[in-house]
Amino acid sequence: MKNILSFLSAFFILNLAVSCSTAKLNNQHYQREWMLVSFDGFTKEELVKNKAEINLTAPATDGKIRGTAMMGCNRMFFTSKFKSKNKVEISGLGSTLMACQEMKLETEFTKVFEKMTRYEINGHFLTLYDDKGTQMKFIAADWD
Repeated sequence: MKNILSFLSAFFILNLAVSCSTAKLNNQHYQREWMLVSFDGFTKEELVKNKAEINLTAPATDGKIRGTAMMGCNRMFFTSKFKSKNKVEISGLGSTLMACQEMKLETEFTKVFEKMTRYEINGHFLTLYDDKGTQMKFIAADWD
C-alpha cells in the first residue's frame, strides 16, 4: 500500500510539473484590454464616445501579441512586441475600410501608433511614448 501511495504521489507531482511548464502564460501587466483616456488634445468625452480602446489579450506567439484597436469607426489590427527596458515595437497596423462621418481620432491614432517605442505601466495605467514625446495613456478596462 505504501508503494502505491508513493507511486501515485510521484505521478501527480510529475503531471503537475509538466502541466505548469507547458502552460502559455500571459503577462497580465500589459496583456489586457485598455481604454484610451488621453491622446493628442482629444477630450476624455470624445475618447469615450468613440469607444477608443486597444485589446492585447491574445496569447503571445514568439513574443509577439496580435492586437486589435477601435477608435470609433474601423476595427484595426496590429502586432506588438513588449521588450525589456520598457521598449515596445508596434507593426503591421491595418484596418477595415469603412467610411464614417467622424474619423479624426482614428486618423490621428493611425499616424502615430506604430511610432510608439516605449511603454510604462503605473498601477492600472499603460502609457505609450514615441521618440518625440507624443504619448497615449490607457486605463485597464477591467479596473473598477
